[in-house]
Amino acid sequence: MAKSFTYADSGVDIDKGNRFITSVKKIAQETFRSGVMGDIGGFGGMFSLNVNRMDTPVLVSATDGVGTKLKIAFMMDKHDTIGIDLVAMCVNDIAVQGAKPLFFLDYLSMGKLDINIATAVIQGIGDGCREAKCALIGGETAEMPGMYTESEYDLAGFTVGMVDNNKIVDGSEIGVGHQLIGIAASGLHSNGYSLVRKICFDVLNLNVDSHVPDFGTSLGEELLKPTRIYSEIIHSLLRDFPIHGLSHITGGGIAENIIRVIPKACNIAIHLNSWEIPPIFNFLQSAGNIADLEMMRTFNNGIGLVMVIPETAVQEALERLTAMDEKVFVIGEVLDGKTSEDRIIWKS
Repeated sequence: MAKSFTYADSGVDIDKGNRFITSVKKIAQETFRSGVMGDIGGFGGMFSLNVNRMDTPVLVSATDGVGTKLKIAFMMDKHDTIGIDLVAMCVNDIAVQGAKPLFFLDYLSMGKLDINIATAVIQGIGDGCREAKCALIGGETAEMPGMYTESEYDLAGFTVGMVDNNKIVDGSEIGVGHQLIGIAASGLHSNGYSLVRKICFDVLNLNVDSHVPDFGTSLGEELLKPTRIYSEIIHSLLRDFPIHGLSHITGGGIAENIIRVIPKACNIAIHLNSWEIPPIFNFLQSAGNIADLEMMRTFNNGIGLVMVIPETAVQEALERLTAMDEKVFVIGEVLDGKTSEDRIIWKS
């Protein structure tokens, strides 16, 4: 008699998936905030919008992943912080438009579901959501045999936030003389890791356990530092300061992200020696013989967020940020676009 096959015979264990959903419900519930309707496990996550305090509410959404930083998590077999990166990459992108994140969803795909690894990943997502004050209201965990090597996975995130139409930060009020305030990054954040891995593992033949004196940690610990979540910092300042532009420094680095929020009639000057550059960036530049401009268009170089603000508000904003234990630097200013054909002028 021919064998009767089940889905489990192909490598997909439905029962294990159901046990996993049960195990992560508590993580999600700990992120719930006003507006969440229902519980984890339905066909769709529901969120009730409170729009009474807004004249014209606008929903703002973003989606992102963590990129090849995942490879570092695999190499270290450490999975409880990569979810923070995922949340940060999404919520920072909507926060710079003035939106407060409301809820978050994740997509986790593995060749074979490992409940311990998957739970650690979701725990990191839950940690990030609590920091960003957004609710983890759902997601998708897919078991896909043959797509990934053992214990590897892919990860994506999705967030939705809301802002009043008259409070959207879109750069339209930026003018000549505005100053650029840079807020420190925690490290590489989640960009440039394909180049990082090539330099560290192919060129230098290091491994994640290699101790690098400049870092005071192992290489893996340095590379796995989570991306900073800036949404609460942003909204704390938006309440009291005329912030006319915000830029999340991600893929494309300082060179390509700040200019996205600057009006076309303006240019900017960046003062290269105006902020502290963490050791990891000098280490990579030296080891990879990377040109200065390539560094600026690949990495954040120690600046994770840039605010564009009138000069008259700069000192008070710096004092507020310093009181919040932030490392902050005035890294440049907005110029008349007629001053140069290049939109960015790099000053030593």
